[in-house]
Amino acid sequence: METTVKTQAEPAPDTLPTSYGAAAPAASVQSEPELTDGFHLVIDALKLNGIDTIYGVPGIPITDLGRLAQAAGMRVISFRHEQNAGNAAAIAGFLTKKPGICLTVSAPGFLNGLTALANATTNCFPMILISGSSEREIVDLQQGDYEEMDQLAIAKPLCKAAFRVLHAADIGIGVARAIRAAVSGRPGGVYLDLPAKLFSQVMDAEAGAKSLVEVIDPAPAQIPAPAAVARALDLLRNAKRPLIILGKGAAYAQADEAVRALVETSGIPYVPMSMAKGLLPDTHPQSAGAARSLVLKDADVVLLLGARLNWLLSHGKGKTWGEPGSKKFIQVDIEPREMDSNVEIAAPLVGDIGSCVEALLAGMQADWPAPPADWTATIAKKKEENASKMAAKLAKSASPTAASPMDFHGALGALRDIIRERPDAILVNEGANTLDLARSVIDMYQPRKRLDVGTWGVMGIGMGFAIAAAIETGKPVLAVEGDSAFGFSGMEIETICRYNLPVCVVIFNNNGIYRGTDTDPTGRDPGTTVFVKDSRYDRMMEAFGGVGVHATTPEELSRAVNEAMDSGRPTLINAVIDPRAGTESGNIGSLNPQSSVRKKK
Repeated sequence: METTVKTQAEPAPDTLPTSYGAAAPAASVQSEPELTDGFHLVIDALKLNGIDTIYGVPGIPITDLGRLAQAAGMRVISFRHEQNAGNAAAIAGFLTKKPGICLTVSAPGFLNGLTALANATTNCFPMILISGSSEREIVDLQQGDYEEMDQLAIAKPLCKAAFRVLHAADIGIGVARAIRAAVSGRPGGVYLDLPAKLFSQVMDAEAGAKSLVEVIDPAPAQIPAPAAVARALDLLRNAKRPLIILGKGAAYAQADEAVRALVETSGIPYVPMSMAKGLLPDTHPQSAGAARSLVLKDADVVLLLGARLNWLLSHGKGKTWGEPGSKKFIQVDIEPREMDSNVEIAAPLVGDIGSCVEALLAGMQADWPAPPADWTATIAKKKEENASKMAAKLAKSASPTAASPMDFHGALGALRDIIRERPDAILVNEGANTLDLARSVIDMYQPRKRLDVGTWGVMGIGMGFAIAAAIETGKPVLAVEGDSAFGFSGMEIETICRYNLPVCVVIFNNNGIYRGTDTDPTGRDPGTTVFVKDSRYDRMMEAFGGVGVHATTPEELSRAVNEAMDSGRPTLINAVIDPRAGTESGNIGSLNPQSSVRKKK
């Protein structure tokens, strides 16, 4: 595939541009050619490709790169820790389909950003981690340079691609390759290594401009094979109990209207994975989210649309999926190697989500049969039963006679109402019980409004995701955090205040991880899962100039969140939750082995 090189516009005859400054008279530069350097070429290369925001932490050797980028009109968001900056860049990529940029210093800073890079690759978020690094000749001889580390070698196994640029004239190509690698095919994380000496390399400005590359069509459509489309349609047409599963890949594709048309034209019930919630409203009549266990077990044909049969879907087998061999899978994915990764895929459909959905729609004639009525009626009955149980639980937790402090359902019920009234707000969610219960309690109504821990289920994405969501969309953000999850990125509330972002952080504070009731059998120390009792996280926010609120009831929580969303001011609400509330490891306790052996004294 060809890559087109475009030069910058020629200057007017009587002036020549200076680097990010006012034009200088031609006479003043005739005796001395205009120069550029590595700093400016990196900035020019990013801007040429429509990248206008950098997330990072300043320091040696990239401090001036951030300053100069800001002077050039780019937005540079400085964090307190590189991992949080990397998480921000990753979710920016998910929201915009352009690679989010994270900029870090060498060695320790690079390693801090590497966790976010690996997480972006696992989640298929386009992101580029740009790190300054030590000089090659010293690193290769292991002579002990400042923060010496072979960063390229370390990054390679953990990302989609990794590149190093040694010469200023190659910066344009290096940035272009990183962009194309990040967004083409299955998106992912890319590492770009820039040694310190590169930034100060000087070259002729005209030659530098000509070396820059504008990436053309970096993520071209990949059209599915007609035979594959026909095979998939044949399976769906003859299914007795069909089901569609929407994954975050379908949300990333931004083919929202086509996905909705496919679901509604087919009449097939669907279940959204957590970050696909809102592609169609969770209240849509075809949504089977409230009957998830039933439909996964009993469906006979399952269309996976941007979803993978990984641990989040029990690998497509086991008791979750009913009797072995009881169903056939149709999988839509841009990566051919994803097919048959856990179970046989009866109808693999390789291509980008938008093209595949359009092809399926084109094959559905006006007489496309509706799913059998007994299937949809069974689902509707189970949905009604489960919805009634949830409504009763929420009502009990929110009643004036409910136990104090409130439990998770009482707090989440208040937030559920707020999201219903503010469907345009972005919900960021992480924790154990806080995450698991919010997925089932809080309905979403618009695509890409729910951002959470994704495929790896990692802690610590909260503040980075919240900051990037506010920066990239301009929408109000509600970050619902377990008290443990918040601890991984909590200092970024200073970043939220510093940039005056419309972010409301709600911490479900039950004094610990899972629960706040664990003890040390020896009586010497606190239990391993217990935090300081009755911590006042709200006062942390006040220390940075934001609004802090202490809420002990659903009514107080609702009032505080609404005020924060109305004002747009950085706000943190310390929502006091019963320390006994919650279960060990949330809903994945089966993944956390427990010892049944007791040591004899």
